[in-house]
Amino acid sequence: MPEALVRLADRSYPVVVEWGSLARLGSIAAGHRGSARLALVTDSGVDRLLGGDVERSLSSAGLHVRRVVVPAGEATKSLTQVESLCRAFAAHAMDRASLVVALGGGVVTDLAGFAAASYLRGVAWIAVPTTLQGQLDAAIGGKTGVNVPEGKNLVGAFHQPLAVVADPGVLRTLPDEELRSGLAEAVKCGVIGDADLFALLERRAADALAREPRAIEDVVFKSAKLKADVVSEDEREGGRRAILNFGHTIGHAIEAASGYGAYRHGEAVAIGMVAACRLACEATGFTPRDEERVRRLLESLGLPIRLRAPLDRAVVHAAMSHDKKRIDGRVRFVLPEAIGRVRTGVAVDEGALNAVLREVGC
Repeated sequence: MPEALVRLADRSYPVVVEWGSLARLGSIAAGHRGSARLALVTDSGVDRLLGGDVERSLSSAGLHVRRVVVPAGEATKSLTQVESLCRAFAAHAMDRASLVVALGGGVVTDLAGFAAASYLRGVAWIAVPTTLQGQLDAAIGGKTGVNVPEGKNLVGAFHQPLAVVADPGVLRTLPDEELRSGLAEAVKCGVIGDADLFALLERRAADALAREPRAIEDVVFKSAKLKADVVSEDEREGGRRAILNFGHTIGHAIEAASGYGAYRHGEAVAIGMVAACRLACEATGFTPRDEERVRRLLESLGLPIRLRAPLDRAVVHAAMSHDKKRIDGRVRFVLPEAIGRVRTGVAVDEGALNAVLREVGC
């Protein structure tokens, strides 16, 4: 499987999508390091499955490894945990030539990447995503950050990794619900920029859910390549990169309003995509037929298309008011025009927005 490449003005870095690549992580890290000191950051769930093997791989390459294990779950994305990581780096006598390896899902890559951006005003890091959502989206592009009570990812930094190493083989241990959550991001990639990927998911939804190797590898690589290409054009979300927020404006608000735990990220984004497609039928000319295709695909992947329990619409509105994409105090949406093409910066009528929120259960 070829590498996807994130091409930036000052440097480029690879996104390696390859079965078994985790086994050679030590040689990859040793090839990039500036010093022998390395912090391996992972969470408690991933640590039980992979932590020991990965530490041995890194140590066998001559690296002096400090393994730092954080609690699993979205609540870990906090400023408190950033401080804890930075103190662990200091205790390990890490310097500006040291390296952080983030082994885990989106929570770990967001958290460890931000800690790497913050410690000594920036040390290098490698992202090793172990969830589908991490492999095809969260670990690529250098967006790192943590949550605060007012909203998701409101504190963070752009800090590009030296490399992303995505081994689809580790997805065999992923719980079914986490696999489905990750597939929501693949659907997003199809809608925003790759109609062929969307059609692949329609044809091979059952194979992807069954973790059929070729289907999973194709989904990860196509999604990762789209993300890498978008980031190459727009590193800091000043233009095209905004398309990656499709489904996230309402999705993030659902996560915040429900207390970061009632819905997995992909579940909330799936509901957000349903709402955005409905808004698009009025705002961009998105066809009801394509809206139904999105709904059917999400359902075939076992993803929700409406809330499991009602949320206070005013609380959801308040969460959207903190959205990073608002302009002049007004939230803007990414809405599809067709499968494979979206429009950014769309302001929608308040009445239409309330109607769509009611439809999904607010």
